[in-house]
Amino acid sequence: MAEALKVGVAGLGTVGASVLQLLSQHGGQIARKSGRAATVTAVSARDRTRDRGFDVSGLTWFTDPVEMAEKADIDIFVELIGGDSGPAEDSVRAALKRGIHVVTANKALLARHGVDLAILAEAGNVCLNYEAAVAGGIPIVKTLRESMAGNDISRVYGILNGTCNYILTRMETDGIGFEECLADAQRLGYAEADPGFDIEGNDTAHKLAILTSLAFGTKIACDDIYMEGITSIATADIQAADELGFRIKLLGVAQRTETGIEQRVHPTMVPKASAIARIDGVLNAVAVDGDFVGEIVLAGPGAGGKATASAVVSDIADIARGDGTPVLGTPAADLKDYTRARMRLHEGGYYIRLSVFDRPGAFAEIARCMGEAGISLESIVQKRNAEADAPVKGDVEVPQPVILITYETTEVAIKQALDVVMSKGVVAEKPQMIRIEKLN
Repeated sequence: MAEALKVGVAGLGTVGASVLQLLSQHGGQIARKSGRAATVTAVSARDRTRDRGFDVSGLTWFTDPVEMAEKADIDIFVELIGGDSGPAEDSVRAALKRGIHVVTANKALLARHGVDLAILAEAGNVCLNYEAAVAGGIPIVKTLRESMAGNDISRVYGILNGTCNYILTRMETDGIGFEECLADAQRLGYAEADPGFDIEGNDTAHKLAILTSLAFGTKIACDDIYMEGITSIATADIQAADELGFRIKLLGVAQRTETGIEQRVHPTMVPKASAIARIDGVLNAVAVDGDFVGEIVLAGPGAGGKATASAVVSDIADIARGDGTPVLGTPAADLKDYTRARMRLHEGGYYIRLSVFDRPGAFAEIARCMGEAGISLESIVQKRNAEADAPVKGDVEVPQPVILITYETTEVAIKQALDVVMSKGVVAEKPQMIRIEKLN
């Protein structure tokens, strides 16, 4: 067996500690399967005195990860620091320029600098592996880079953020509001103290940008993603979805169209019978549509120390085997410029919830606005507001919830029609709009 690979780990948080534990516990098994052992010889973290549950006395310690990348006697640099710039970017660039393989779990770094880093890695004939950066323990990067190389991919989509999936699941199963679910997620450690990056869709967008490049051979374009979070989702929407045969999920969707590649992140109604609808709690799932294989769905834990460490070590094992593929599936020099598509026809139409004043002609006005925009309505459902037995209490009008389901239409048509509806004074608040995806 060849000499053991020497590994340096930058960042000894939950994931870093789990990587050391996994390599220690299953090192022999990894060596047998890959043909070469991998041993951690150097680490980098700011606080050497912190008890991390393992002995670091035999390891070379660096407080500066850039110094470790530049000077440590290592073959693989593992970056688990996080962030799209600063020490994470500087240390990865230093390792690649030195001709050292890199493994990272840093989605933000790849979303911002992935193409530049791929060029560096390929120029130096070293690996840049990042299975853990997208969907945690799910092997979606390897699937797209290698297993589906013979397929023409038309769409990749999925649940890519466990925090949002947990909140939406709890809203449905327990019938409680968004804010209460978010507070529970924070208490349980599923959401950060500042959860904006997750609940506003940014985390999903970073991961989707990487998947888009892998699936379609384009340069990463994380700033060209239509993005909505889940903060506007109300229990009324969750309940309506259930009654209509749907569940609401925050999806990242990348799809090839006649006008380019469409990337979007937003809450989506998906049929209960679809595979993606069955993914609950903090789990993630990614579906890929290929012309020969059809649709495949991969599901599993999207975060957590052990799941993420599993993906990191799988990347190390690939390097130990001598496996090497272009960083983004296609050689960096051959990546196409990203062309942003117009928002396409959504096959499943739209769900619209209106808060309508109960006045003569209100429904006719709404229907007229939709018709003039070329939008056909599949169904209209009105429910009396439980707070009122009548539409008027004294001088106060109590609006009534009305749900519209449209046939296929365009994003532009829907938004223009709803703007006109708002201008007519027949609704009490901004309409809620959720896309409906037709999935397998």
